[in-house]
Amino acid sequence: MPKKIAKHASHAKQLEAISKVSRMITSNLYLEDILKLIVTIAAELMDSKICSLMLIDEKSGNLVLKATQSMSEVYNKKPPLRIGEGIAGKVAAENDPLAVFDILKEPEYKFKEIAMKEGLRSLLSVPLAVKGKVIGVLNNYTSYPHKFTNDEINTLTAVANQAAIVIENAELMVKTKVAQEELATRKAIERAKGILMKQQSLSEEEAFRKIQKQSMDMRKSMREIAEAILLIENIKKK
Repeated sequence: MPKKIAKHASHAKQLEAISKVSRMITSNLYLEDILKLIVTIAAELMDSKICSLMLIDEKSGNLVLKATQSMSEVYNKKPPLRIGEGIAGKVAAENDPLAVFDILKEPEYKFKEIAMKEGLRSLLSVPLAVKGKVIGVLNNYTSYPHKFTNDEINTLTAVANQAAIVIENAELMVKTKVAQEELATRKAIERAKGILMKQQSLSEEEAFRKIQKQSMDMRKSMREIAEAILLIENIKKK
């Protein structure tokens, strides 16, 4: 294939991959499904042996493997990495892509036994960053020693940048939904407390304890108990 045609085809493939990732912003997919789609798209684009996505855990601050298109149980059980540890940890710390020609000879690579077992040789690791803040890392492995070109690095970086926006958006939606649920729960409990306080001459604390006890006895959430109290009150009014 002539170089100009090959370059054009590669560029078109890159744009298609970025477009696929971009469309996830408005999707109703769960975050887990979004992450799996991202690694699948990246693996197809880069012809990867394994493509994996790691995110920084908010509690531990470590990089945790969240998705891969690999069926390897050994690889999928890889332990977390501290920021700055190993290749992926270094990429997350420095917010800069890193290509390794042969991970079996790379002193900083942490999982050589897994690499040997899975037949992994070269690695391109790029940061997932939104507005300069690193939220994770996208790793691309080949099954043969390979010197990644600037075009390949730029391609995976472009996909990673778009993926980071999608992930950030999905996580924000989840947090917003959780916040809305918590607010609705508090409102329902407050209203239910008011009804019990009025009907049974209870203090606010006594009304709360009553809802809490009913919740534990019936193995229902406090919101479910509160909503049942509100429903009964509405029926009485009618």
